[in-house]
Amino acid sequence: MSNVGPRRAVMLSYGLAGVINALWGSTLPATDARLDLGAGRLGALLMALAVGALAAMPVAGWLAERYTGPRLLRLALPVAALALTGPATAQSFALLTVSAVVLGVLFGTLNVALSLQAVAVERAVGRPVMATVHGVWTLGAVAGGGLVSTGLRTDVDVRVLLAVGALGVALAGLAVGRRLDGPEPAVSTPAGPEPRPAARQPAAVHRPVMVIALGVIGAAAFLTEGAATDWAGVYATRVLGTDPATASLLYTAFFVAMTAMRFAGDATRSRLGAPTTIRLAGGAATLGYVLVLLAPLLPTTAGLARIGCAIAGWVLAGAGTALVWPIVTSTLGAADAAARRLSAATTISYGGGLVGPALIGSVAAHATLPIALLIPAALTLVVAVVAPPVLAAALRETTPSPRQDNHEGVLRARIRRWSPRR
Repeated sequence: MSNVGPRRAVMLSYGLAGVINALWGSTLPATDARLDLGAGRLGALLMALAVGALAAMPVAGWLAERYTGPRLLRLALPVAALALTGPATAQSFALLTVSAVVLGVLFGTLNVALSLQAVAVERAVGRPVMATVHGVWTLGAVAGGGLVSTGLRTDVDVRVLLAVGALGVALAGLAVGRRLDGPEPAVSTPAGPEPRPAARQPAAVHRPVMVIALGVIGAAAFLTEGAATDWAGVYATRVLGTDPATASLLYTAFFVAMTAMRFAGDATRSRLGAPTTIRLAGGAATLGYVLVLLAPLLPTTAGLARIGCAIAGWVLAGAGTALVWPIVTSTLGAADAAARRLSAATTISYGGGLVGPALIGSVAAHATLPIALLIPAALTLVVAVVAPPVLAAALRETTPSPRQDNHEGVLRARIRRWSPRR
């Protein structure tokens, strides 16, 4: 890790966070079988994780403002990894639930710390990087899921997988954490540009309604993403009548499109600007859901056309959804990188990801799944129409605070020091 600079350290932190998420999520079926949980208790377990995360996010914002985001990330990443040993060693549903709450608290803290550092890096380098770092998270999740799948197929006990994975990621997190930039309490020599005089922040970003609006836009993205990850396969089998193997292609198509778009998203936003990019992203996601909902209307004899239409729809939905949260996070950072505001928007957004899949399931139970999927379809249209003016208002006449400017000056200097082009 000696040749890893601050920017790459943030990227690696995102990748490790993706591995942590995969170690938890991809081992759930095996944990379910080990403790004989069943659907009801498994749902309660996931709710406990989500409640812990949502409760921790606002507190994480306060901690980041008090102790700085880099210090919070240095602590949260290895501790969150080690917390996976809780589910690994739990011998009852009660202990598993307690460990899930603890893990949720650390997941929520880690998400806020990661977002703050990504914002700091983006401001320091002066160009968009937010979509890329989220793409690295996705790659980490893929790698972690692949390792778990390989281990389980070779009959490695799920408890061993979680324990070994937790230790490995924790050690890697400690190594990466040493390379994370953070503003020291006092800097004896200037490490970057002198702080600019205090400037008035735009009134718009200080209004709670602006933070709420950005959080709701993020919530719409998380809800539509949850609709795909939790219901795309079910939609294929129950509505389109495909077999489970074919149905898995829909989720895979969505996931691949999301990953590819995240790596292309920063260049797209640099060229088009955030409002235009999110308008196109929302439009693409809306068109995707239109194709998904049109698929069952095709003749039943045209089975290949039906599944092809659905796959194309999920590809567009994944590509469009991929950029919404990175743009929202980046906008909050460009407008006012206050940790509490970012953590508040994160809490609202993740709340949408929690409520969304359950809401879709409830509507589907009382009506039909296609009708339930009208909810994310409508929300993608709302993103396309409402998000651009909200982003434009948030970005208008923004000026960093003196503390932020000094932080970014330190980070810019360290990034230059670690740059291979020096």
